[in-house]
Amino acid sequence: MKRVIVDYKKLTPQVLNLLTLKYPDGYGDDDIVVFDNHKNETIEAVEVKTEDTVYLVKVGSKLHYTMANLGDTDDLLLNEDGHILIEESIKNGEEE
Repeated sequence: MKRVIVDYKKLTPQVLNLLTLKYPDGYGDDDIVVFDNHKNETIEAVEVKTEDTVYLVKVGSKLHYTMANLGDTDDLLLNEDGHILIEESIKNGEEE
């Protein structure tokens, strides 16, 4: 099975949908997987699975905001790579 580490900036609608289905009320401390990457940096992530891939999505306040506020994945704005576009104010941790 393939394991993929994904940052919130690289979320696809498929992975976001998997996250919101698995964690409809948000994720808690018990859901977080902690590990060291190849650069010996400590990473905190939540895990979602498909038939052939385990996605480890890096945890942060921006991920929580994205899961809580983007709602319907059919209405998401995507860039040319198919990743979800997050407004600059959200990326900078500001609220409108």
